[in-house]
Amino acid sequence: MTDGPALGFDTLQIHAGATPDPATGARQTPIYQSTAYVFRDADHAAALFNLQEVGFIYSRLTNPTVAVLQERLATLEGGVGAVCCSSGHAAQIMALFPLMGPGKNVVASTRLYGGTVTQFSQTIKRFGWSAKFVDTDDLEAVKAAIDDDTRAVFCESIANPGGYVTDIRALADVADAAGLPLIVDNTSATPYLCNPIAQGATLVVHSTTKYLTGNGTVTGGVVIDSGKFDWSANDKFPSLSAPEPAYHGLKFHETFGGLAFTFHGIAIGLRDLGMTMNPQAAHYTLMGVETLSLRMQRHVENAIKVATWLENDDRVDYVTYAGLPSSPYAERAERCYPKGCGGLFTFAVKGGYEACIKLVDSLKIFSHVANLGDTRSLIIHSASTTHRQLTPEQQEAAGAGPNVVRVSIGIENAEDLIADLDQALAAACG
Repeated sequence: MTDGPALGFDTLQIHAGATPDPATGARQTPIYQSTAYVFRDADHAAALFNLQEVGFIYSRLTNPTVAVLQERLATLEGGVGAVCCSSGHAAQIMALFPLMGPGKNVVASTRLYGGTVTQFSQTIKRFGWSAKFVDTDDLEAVKAAIDDDTRAVFCESIANPGGYVTDIRALADVADAAGLPLIVDNTSATPYLCNPIAQGATLVVHSTTKYLTGNGTVTGGVVIDSGKFDWSANDKFPSLSAPEPAYHGLKFHETFGGLAFTFHGIAIGLRDLGMTMNPQAAHYTLMGVETLSLRMQRHVENAIKVATWLENDDRVDYVTYAGLPSSPYAERAERCYPKGCGGLFTFAVKGGYEACIKLVDSLKIFSHVANLGDTRSLIIHSASTTHRQLTPEQQEAAGAGPNVVRVSIGIENAEDLIADLDQALAAACG
């Protein structure tokens, strides 16, 4: 897919990384449901294990179906390589693993998915890591939070749950000045609406469970490497720049250059953490990616219609969709997300917590689930579910207050979605 003129997104989402199966001629990428792969001979096996040759050894590390998905997602995001894993949460740990160490910290946006806030504020402490949460709109606060032990800056392109849009370029400039990688969770935007690497991000992570798969069938995650960061510029990232004892002193950055992070993610990350994506999950996600641009266009179209209707309803206090002309982020959205702001946003219901609960229970088309990015429209009351473990202050900072519900607008008829919300709001605010 690299020869000839540059191909468009719609073509790449179908063809990148894939060719007809050489054994059977199958046009769709097969599910290679195999644990291990036969070596040509003893020398071939030794070369693979010594990272002197690329190939398939054992499906905890590499699998042909997963490899196609990795190449396709790296191509769509403009990266040099990718590592797929078992979930979006796994992808976040995989992204941080080569960078962090005991006593090190990550500077993270306050506007993150509740599970990510919990993972960063609680779980990573068990590794001796820590997180500093700051408002990434306040670039001076980000600069002030960075210290000698900071190893990365982390944000979401379109934040879950509020649909807040991040100025990635501005944040990347701060990270660059500090000699740090910027990690961007691009789950809600997808590479169709946003290309973080083109805006300066070092690494991109996704929960492939969401829009990339788009059908609510499998969990998965991916880390995509820009290949642009100089891991050897200083001594902050020894996992990538210093000799690796497990490979006889091999230096990943010196040996693999721009692919250092990707090779480390497979040879060390997947080998030792075991957060492997299974081939059937990769297959479902590959099929989902084939229609990504078509679905995202419809998600955006529907979200604008629904958000506009909600904004004009007296039973609603406010709507957070950045694609609305009234949004405080409208200028940024137009500049940084010209194709649209996705299908995720929140709205506040007059009547507070109890009204939100009644609303959720009264909907008929919207599904009450802990997921987003499905073809179906979804809703959840974040304060009582996904953000329940957070303090009230953290909930408010994340845009998940007690009077707020999160919606993920699907690709159904927008008029039907509006009618469903109308009758549910009547029941909730009667």
